[in-house]
Amino acid sequence: MTTVTVSDKGQVVIPASIRRNLGIKPGTELEFELEGTTIRVNVRHNVAQSDIDSGFLMFRAKPSGGKRRLADFDVAVEMAKARSK
Repeated sequence: MTTVTVSDKGQVVIPASIRRNLGIKPGTELEFELEGTTIRVNVRHNVAQSDIDSGFLMFRAKPSGGKRRLADFDVAVEMAKARSK
């Protein structure tokens, strides 16, 4: 366990090994929660915004030879099929 000292402004330095292990970089947001006399710190990792094109052709429905049904596009069914292979 590492011990740090709180500055006059209430600041502490997070040890480098902990920052590396948790991916804490300048601008990373931390959430503080008080649990009795314990402070819990949670790292909030920003998730990059995705666009609709990033999922293009991830799942394809087999040609039905006629009208397509909504069931032809069931992602959960296709994922289960992929897992069972």
